[in-house]
Parts: sequence; structure tokens; C-alpha cells
Amino acid sequence: MKQKLFTKDFTLVVIGQIISLFGNATLRFALPLYLLNLTGSSALYGTVIACAFIPAILLSPVGGIIADRLNKRNIMVTLDFFTAAVILIFFLLMDKGNLTALLTITLMLLYGIAGAYQPSVQAAIPSLVNQGHFMAANSIINTISSFAALTGPVLGGILYSAFGITPVLWLCILCFVLSAVMELFIHIPFQKQDRDGSILKTVRTDFAESIRFIRKDKPVIGKALLAACGINLFLSSMIIVAMPYLITEVFDLGVQANRLYGFAQGALAAGGLTGGICAGVYAHRLSIQKAGNLIIISALAVFPISAALLLFSSGMINYLVITLCCFAIMVFSTIFTVQMMSFIQAETPQHLVGKVISVILTVAMCAQPLGNALYGVLFELCRGAEYAVVLFSGIVSLLIALRTVNIFKKF
Repeated sequence: MKQKLFTKDFTLVVIGQIISLFGNATLRFALPLYLLNLTGSSALYGTVIACAFIPAILLSPVGGIIADRLNKRNIMVTLDFFTAAVILIFFLLMDKGNLTALLTITLMLLYGIAGAYQPSVQAAIPSLVNQGHFMAANSIINTISSFAALTGPVLGGILYSAFGITPVLWLCILCFVLSAVMELFIHIPFQKQDRDGSILKTVRTDFAESIRFIRKDKPVIGKALLAACGINLFLSSMIIVAMPYLITEVFDLGVQANRLYGFAQGALAAGGLTGGICAGVYAHRLSIQKAGNLIIISALAVFPISAALLLFSSGMINYLVITLCCFAIMVFSTIFTVQMMSFIQAETPQHLVGKVISVILTVAMCAQPLGNALYGVLFELCRGAEYAVVLFSGIVSLLIALRTVNIFKKF
């Protein structure tokens, strides 16, 4: 008898993810914007976001190792409760000291928690659904993430613009507590693995095993990861820094700038939502060998942004162009992400899934802090010529994308 996709446990994972990711998206929107509004500095903004990514990179491999050796449900519950506690502490301290330092530490903790959390969710999928449903299950998880990222910034932008940061913080605390309570009722099959020696030795051995699998058993994955690092460095980082900086500090959008930025973030998430749905609907028609074409399309979508910045002085025209282009980038990049994750889950042995996914997430994220800091400085140096920074991003990203086409043909 064929197993259905929406079992009780997978459904609870889905509901818990909806609540948790909504809170996460709202928080990641509001806190950096709060800092940018207070300082007006893209360089400081980019540097703080870069610092925030470092714990995510360091803790993602640990999260993968833990996901394979501990009960994944308990990991999710613990990290959601801990996230709520971090937000509460930030709220209690934000008027009592150096706000920039407090924001940096808080974002580092939140990104670090997310880095340790996500491998548990991805590694749980093979335990909850059969292999024939991997593509659909990953599509659902990505769609939820995009839907949360769509609604979170929009609601966060409205609340933040109207009432300030406080109600946003309390909303996020509520989300993470509800998610943790929901996850208490999930049952994820778990088989304890033997540990050879100390914790440090176990971590080192597990990490080496996953690296060896990627390099020797599936070397094409390693090559694809290097391409993903390049795209993260030159494309993803540009979007992360450019959208809030251009919309709230460069375009002349008046008092509606923060709210419009929230809608732009929502459009970005809507692209991810659309891409996730398309990946699920057309799962059997999508070929991993042609995945490189999706990255080429994403890179090409950068050039209209640069052209609009150069040709038009209207802030609203530039706002519409950057919003539409980022929507398109997210559609195609999300389809690519779902294809890659499904392929990796299908090709990786069960006892290595969490570790391999965490290594992949870590390597893919490594370029993000450097890219965020780089574009923060570039936009600061190129005030009045922001189109040049975006054009640079588009050219380099396109060159990388063209080189990746041959890599994916070998899958």
C-alpha cells in the first residue's frame, strides 16, 4: 500500500514550520531594518548582517551531526523555546545599553539557532515520507518558508511602521512558543547511533565522513556547491543588502519607505512561494541536468535593476523594477533549490542525511557574510552610482551561472 504524503506527523511538522518560519521571517525583517533606520549606514548594516551569518555557518555542521544522533523532534522543540527566550532578553535590554552591539549579538544568536535547526527539518523528511514523495515534501517545506517570508515582512512592516519594534517582538515570541508546543506532539522515527570516543572526536569523525561522501562518492555535488558559493557571494548578498538600502535610504519614497520595503520583501517571498509550488506541480517534468539554466535566468534578471537605476530618477519606478526582478530571481532559484535538495536526499544514505545536508548548507552560506560586508561597503562608496554595483553583481553572477551548466549536465 502506497504511503500518503500528509501523515499525522508530517502534517504537524508542516504546521509547526508555518508558525515558526512566520516568526523568523518577521524578526529577520524588523531587527535589521530597525538598525538601518537608526543609523542610515549601509556599511554598518552589511557588516552586522555579515556577523550574524557567522554562527549559522559554524553551527550548521553541528546541527547536522546532532540531527543524525538525537531525536529531531526534541531538537526542534528546544531551539524554538530558546529562540523565544532570546527575543525576550533582547526586549528587556534594548533600552539599557549599546543597541548596535545588542542587535548584533541577538542576530548572531538567531542565525546560529536557525543554522542548527534547519538540518533537523530537512533530515526528518526521509523518515516521515517515502522516497517517491521527496520532491513534493521538499516543495511543501520550501513553499511554507516562502509563504512565511511573504506574510512575515508585510505584517512586520505594517506593525513596525505603525507601532514600532515592540509589538513585532511580542508577536515573534508568541510564534516560537506556539511552534514548540505544536512540535511536542510529533513522532519522528529515531535510531540511536553508537558514539566512538569523546564528543569532539565524534563530531570530527562525522564531519569527515560527510565530506568524504561529497568529495569521493558524489563529487559532482561538491562542484555544484562551489558554484552555489559564487552565486551567494555575488548575487544573493547583493539582493540582501540592496533591497533595504535602496528602498529605505536611496529611493525618495517618503514616510511609506519602510512599509514599501515590507511589501518588496513580501514580493520576494511570493517568488519563492511560486517557485516552490511550481517545483511540486511539475516535479516529474523537471530535470536535474537542466538545473543550471535556472541560475542563468536568475542572473539575467539582475540587469534590468541596474538599467532602471541608471535611466530613471523616479523612486517608484526603480522600486517596481527591483521588486519585479527579485520576484523572478526567487521563482527560479527556489525551483533550483528544491531540485538539489530532493536529489541529495535521494542519493544520500539515511545515516548521513543530516550531516551531508548540514555540510551543504554550511558551504553554501560561507560566502554570505563576505558578500554582505562587501556590498555594504560598495554601496557606501558608490553613492549616486548604485547602478554600477548592481551591474557588477549581474555580470559576475552570469559568468558563474554559465560555467555551472556543464556541471549539472553530469548529474
